[in-house]
Amino acid sequence: MARYIFVTGGVVSSLGKGLSSASLAYLLQSRGFKVRIRKLDPYLNVDPGTMSPFQHGEVYVTDDGAETDLDLGHYERFSGVSAKKSDNITTGKIYNDVLKKERKGEYLGKTVQVIPHITDRIKQFIKNDSSKEDFVICEIGGIVGDIESLPFVEAIRQFANDVGKKNALFIHLTLVPYLRASDEIKTKPTQHSVKELRSIGIQPDIIICRSERPIPLEHRKKISLFCNVDIKNVIETVDVKTIYEAPISFFREKLDVQVLNYFKLKSKKLVNLNPWKKITKIILQNKREVNIAIIGKYVELKDAYKSLDEALTHGGIDNKIKVNLVRIDSEKLKISEIKKKLKNISGILIPGGFGKRGTDGKIAAIKHARINKIPFLGICYGMQMAIIEFARNQLNLKNATSSEFDKKGIPIIGLINEWSKDGKTIKGTDKDLGGTMRLGSYDAKLQNNSKIRKIYKSKLIKERHRHRYEVNIAYREKFEKKGMIFSGLSPDNQLPEIIELKNHPWFIGVQFHPEFKSRPLSSHPLFSSFIKAAKNQKK
Repeated sequence: MARYIFVTGGVVSSLGKGLSSASLAYLLQSRGFKVRIRKLDPYLNVDPGTMSPFQHGEVYVTDDGAETDLDLGHYERFSGVSAKKSDNITTGKIYNDVLKKERKGEYLGKTVQVIPHITDRIKQFIKNDSSKEDFVICEIGGIVGDIESLPFVEAIRQFANDVGKKNALFIHLTLVPYLRASDEIKTKPTQHSVKELRSIGIQPDIIICRSERPIPLEHRKKISLFCNVDIKNVIETVDVKTIYEAPISFFREKLDVQVLNYFKLKSKKLVNLNPWKKITKIILQNKREVNIAIIGKYVELKDAYKSLDEALTHGGIDNKIKVNLVRIDSEKLKISEIKKKLKNISGILIPGGFGKRGTDGKIAAIKHARINKIPFLGICYGMQMAIIEFARNQLNLKNATSSEFDKKGIPIIGLINEWSKDGKTIKGTDKDLGGTMRLGSYDAKLQNNSKIRKIYKSKLIKERHRHRYEVNIAYREKFEKKGMIFSGLSPDNQLPEIIELKNHPWFIGVQFHPEFKSRPLSSHPLFSSFIKAAKNQKK
């Protein structure tokens, strides 16, 4: 039977529950245990697919086509275990499932209530789709005390009683603030947060204390005393310079040891932290650096391109060079300022996105990269913008556009009519924004003697997609005559997946999102190659 670890948060949000869960997962895996990580989100959206990046950050996509919380990216990057649809659920999805059953009469006329019907559905989610894991780590979104989180907290309280306390452990992550004015570390917020948790019926077994400074022993003893937690289980996590120090930090604090002690388990292997030490050394001590411009609409919020940022860092690790990310708002990027803004840039990346806002700045930047032989990577929407730029300026199709934001021009980019998935034909539509995308992992075949073929070292690849619009295959011949090669296609040759320029050192666009499959211990080949080209450009 699996052991369940529930991770809650208190005081403030964004303390790093996802990173803490992912680091713990790595440490337990390194000790020889099989681990699964899940996220329970308290918002009423069915999934984050239609939420603004300014509100939610990036939408992370799994192999099986789920639009999920960005924390699942942390889980995958640290644990190496691919997440599934069954690893993320929201309040909206919970209520949607329960109400569907009620409408069908499956509750036999009973009054449907938060307890037991909502909490039972949550408990079902926690337990479903397991495959002989030793540990299932469940992160509860939000903070204890929020109205939205109450059904989840109540559900995990019940769940612990159902499986027995010996099979369930509660970890509570809190903030221990430092007041600079008085030069004091304050434990009271943690005490109140734990009090709130205990009022619901949950006594934390381990408290992780987030702080910008080391917490003195006397303060940890105070937390131990007032929160009724063994001093060994008051775990300190001081702000790190890079997230890849987190597993090292938690190992130093013996978080994994205390978890195993709680469950009366012995380690099967020794923890290997050498890969993480090597990575942090490259990131923090490497004096060589390269500047990469990310030109998008949501650059003000770093989490909007979280996986992308990490993938570029991974490419830097692979090339033993520090990657400086220069964020440029495409809406504010004036054509007259392009040369100045991109003066010290060695690589240009246009990320995924939707809508017309900021397209002029993106297209102008792509033209700059093409003409000046600057390494360029266009992802999803970025590839589509590269297609439009080339069509307008090289094919002389001045009205070339996407039907997503312009119905009057030449539809170089259009809505996908249909595509195949698991032997089924799926119809495209722009009516229902929550579930009619081409989502998840799809095959692409790569052209012989192409740059992309050399990068992947394979003729067939699988990558994750998230889009409704696609490059119009009817224009392929015209593009290729002018030097833009469709070097990757869907197996049926109907959907362009990759483009590249012949007479350019490194100019590639991909319809998929390679950033979702990049790992710190195993950089995605596309990002590794892109950073290598940028490094050579800098010379």
